Amino acid sequence: MMFSENRVELTKQYIKKSYDLEVENIEIIPKIIVIHHTGIDDLKDSFDKLNPETLSIDRSYILKAGNLNVSAHFLVDFDGTIYSIMPETFMARHVIGLNLSSIGIENIGGNKKSLTNEQLQANIKLVEYLKNKYKTIEYLIGHYEYKNFETHHLFLEKDSSYRTVKQDPSEEFMENLRKSFPNLKSF
Repeated sequence: MMFSENRVELTKQYIKKSYDLEVENIEIIPKIIVIHHTGIDDLKDSFDKLNPETLSIDRSYILKAGNLNVSAHFLVDFDGTIYSIMPETFMARHVIGLNLSSIGIENIGGNKKSLTNEQLQANIKLVEYLKNKYKTIEYLIGHYEYKNFETHHLFLEKDSSYRTVKQDPSEEFMENLRKSFPNLKSF
């Protein structure tokens, strides 16, 4: 994914609008890993959805927070192949309220195709890598759990009406993933 100056500027605008913060750069200190599924059952189509700098017309329901496109740090394909698609310490727009403290992992699928055991194993390896690299990481959550943080000091979204309902990746996937990380909190 290309991180042009324009995408960096759009990210800064998103931070200002959503978090009321003026920032010089879009660097984050990771504290949370958020697990997602793309809802798209194809790697190329998933990447093509994340790659543009601005939101596509079909995402108008989240446009009120800015036209910065959604993004994530990693994509994990059905066979467990992990793709790093942006710098790990750049802010990605992937979870309301927690973007400035989280790394996002998108798993291909979740539409007609379920997530695979290969993806689970890849997520275990990836979370282990991130946990070892960034000692600041304390939490591991599924996207569907982000609202649990609304009163937490890491939750920064200023618009109380800007919330979406999420079910990804699935409770079962997260339960299986968490078995490998008893020291990472879910809230």
